[in-house]
Amino acid sequence: MTSTIYDVGLDRNPANFQPLTPLSFLDRAATVFPQRTAIVHGARSLTYAEFYARARRLASALARYGISRGDTVSVMLANTPAMLDAHYGVAMTGAVLNTLNTRLDAAILAFTLDHAETKVLITDREYSKVIKDALGVSKVRPRVIDYDDPEYSGPGERLSDVEYEDFLQQGEPDFAWSMPGDEWDAIALNYTSGTTGDPKGVVYHHRGAYLLAMGNVLTCAMGRHPVYLWTLPMFHCNGWCFPWTVSIVAGVHVCLRQVRAAPIYDAIARHKVTHLCGAPIVMSTLLNAASQEKKPLPHTVEFVTAAAPPPEAVLAAMKAAGFNVTHVYGLTETYGPASINEWHGEWDALPAAEQAARKARQGVRYPVLESLDVLDPDTMQPVARDGETIGEAMFRGNVVMRGYLKNKAATDQAFAGGWFHSGDLAVAHPDGYIQIKDRSKDIIISGGENISSIEVEDALYRHPAVQAAAVVAKPDEKWGETPCAFVELKPGATASADELIAWCRKHLAHYKCPRYIVFTELPRTSTGKIQKFRLREMAKEG
Repeated sequence: MTSTIYDVGLDRNPANFQPLTPLSFLDRAATVFPQRTAIVHGARSLTYAEFYARARRLASALARYGISRGDTVSVMLANTPAMLDAHYGVAMTGAVLNTLNTRLDAAILAFTLDHAETKVLITDREYSKVIKDALGVSKVRPRVIDYDDPEYSGPGERLSDVEYEDFLQQGEPDFAWSMPGDEWDAIALNYTSGTTGDPKGVVYHHRGAYLLAMGNVLTCAMGRHPVYLWTLPMFHCNGWCFPWTVSIVAGVHVCLRQVRAAPIYDAIARHKVTHLCGAPIVMSTLLNAASQEKKPLPHTVEFVTAAAPPPEAVLAAMKAAGFNVTHVYGLTETYGPASINEWHGEWDALPAAEQAARKARQGVRYPVLESLDVLDPDTMQPVARDGETIGEAMFRGNVVMRGYLKNKAATDQAFAGGWFHSGDLAVAHPDGYIQIKDRSKDIIISGGENISSIEVEDALYRHPAVQAAAVVAKPDEKWGETPCAFVELKPGATASADELIAWCRKHLAHYKCPRYIVFTELPRTSTGKIQKFRLREMAKEG
């Protein structure tokens, strides 16, 4: 690179260059708005000064445990204040936060703890049974801290002699945490659903988390002091980075342990919620609520949804109920949503069918994403922008993961040609908006959760009566999609649908189990490959 007059004597120094990190958002909010409400959980509320002190106490206490840069702290938590503490306190030590999916089984959780080399595990009492089972087979032996949430009164046991709130008291509220030495340092570790083989550990860096958090403010119409309701699990892509986003605008986190219609409507009315996020299942929950559970909304509430685009009827019903729905798209590898279906005012004049067609698109890149395109994965050239030519949706920019932990082969494959390969098949429209047409890995998205068809098929194949099985997505009004299994039985063997579903429930997390079993001869190509496209058609029709 040729040197210019701007390259001489104008170097980086602490005065003009600091690594980007979302930790600075909480620091600023607590300094500027110390007495504003930051967190609401049941009857309890915390100010930003208290939130910041709790995060620093957590960092201090973890540091006393020997936690430092590059260590992994795993958490098995619902959407509670402890989960919000962890999004700041863990990184304040230089460590990496691994939020565990509370819906997974013990075997997958054990794999995750081992692969992440977890040093400390903070776990909610509600999940004590599955965590106890996971620790029984894992190789690592993390120090366990129990979180006893006062809003939870169900079953569960203590797994250690250390309770979270007592643990916080071991730390200093004015702990002198340090900025990351490099914004490229890891801040979080999230695991994919394991589409083939074991799950992959997606590594986020401070820079990407900072930028995606900023992008949420810009794309989700978040003004100053919004009230954000936690209907999206914080374990999912770090809650799409909203634990950090809300601090930018000194908003309120309204915690919610379970997504149920009555508490959602109650929270919206009580706290004047302005924003919430979730999969289509959350919309179904709101729209199908009993009349006595519903309450008038205090204003139009912004609802951000991902996964499959909502049907026209659902969008109309949400609008009538007082919600403005925005459709976004992304992956675990892009810190959550990195594209948005930006709506143009002039489209409001289009016929309903044409409006629905535009709303079905995944849209354009976030302002903080450098490039989003549909490319031919063989030539790496953009496909024709005709809305018909199929290619692969690909991302490039600062809100793309560092890579997969301990998996260079998968990382190199994902970044081949200098783009992140999403694995989603898509088209590009003349105006540049992209639209997903299929998933090259046959992933089923049910209630916002990714389900591997291969994993479900493997469970079915283990049943002694099953000769062949193929699982595809069946459209579902409540869940968006749900697994539908097509099964061939062995000659002379018998099995009922209920028996196979019960079998799957013994071997899989319940949300992964097929809701429909169809006994039929599977359609195959001349080489014997099962034709899943035909099964998808059958699932839609049946």
